[in-house]
Amino acid sequence: MRFTLYPAIDIRGGQCVRLVQGDYGRETVYGDPVAMAKRWVAEGATWLHVVDLDGAREGRPVNADVVTAIVRAVDVPVQVGGGIRTAEAARAYWDRGVRRVILGTAALEDRELVMRLLSERADGVAVGLDARDGIVAVRGWQEASGVRALDLGRQLAALGAQTLIFTDIARDGTLAGPNVSACVELARATGCAVIASGGVRHASDLEALAARAEDGVRGAIVGKALYTGALDLRAALARLGGRTGAAGEASGGAQANGEEDAPC
Repeated sequence: MRFTLYPAIDIRGGQCVRLVQGDYGRETVYGDPVAMAKRWVAEGATWLHVVDLDGAREGRPVNADVVTAIVRAVDVPVQVGGGIRTAEAARAYWDRGVRRVILGTAALEDRELVMRLLSERADGVAVGLDARDGIVAVRGWQEASGVRALDLGRQLAALGAQTLIFTDIARDGTLAGPNVSACVELARATGCAVIASGGVRHASDLEALAARAEDGVRGAIVGKALYTGALDLRAALARLGGRTGAAGEASGGAQANGEEDAPC
């Protein structure tokens, strides 16, 4: 089973930043997002995970030009989230070369949009389930929805979703370790490929997640651990060995084509 490691590039005000638990007041700036994208690819990344933090708050893409610059600068697929709440926004990203768009708030509030985009390009859509204590948070993690992540995941799978990104908000930016059991539970309940997000500290965390690839846990997003140097990307990929791949995740826990996240 293939397992993909996704370096995270979160963009705010045109800069690459990291937040803690989605708190916009707890921000560290790391500089040029394009330069960071090139760095992670040079170190072996086979996918990139990009989030428009400004877009997540405003409900529309804000840093689309920066995202486009990243896509043009690297030769690996890119998935993008943050403020994608219309079909036009999703299609614009696809037209710019983005491989996969991530729906967060829209997945809960606009089921018609989800169905439309999945019918157009199911493998070009991922759904972000960002949860506190199992309850989905929306609008840049600023509001609790009252909906359980497992329930929403099952509903989305029934609509044809293939890839889910599960973020345990309490672990985001904390280096507290990923919520492996929650990711496995979601993958088994939905039959979707699940990408883990939040809390990855070191290579052993990635190994623990990759060991559940047959259950449907097909990748991990890593942010703070890479930016602080706690995790070396080349060393982590080497330790994962043949389990990593560039082809991405397929739907279901039985087959594959091929740390923290931020608000969508």
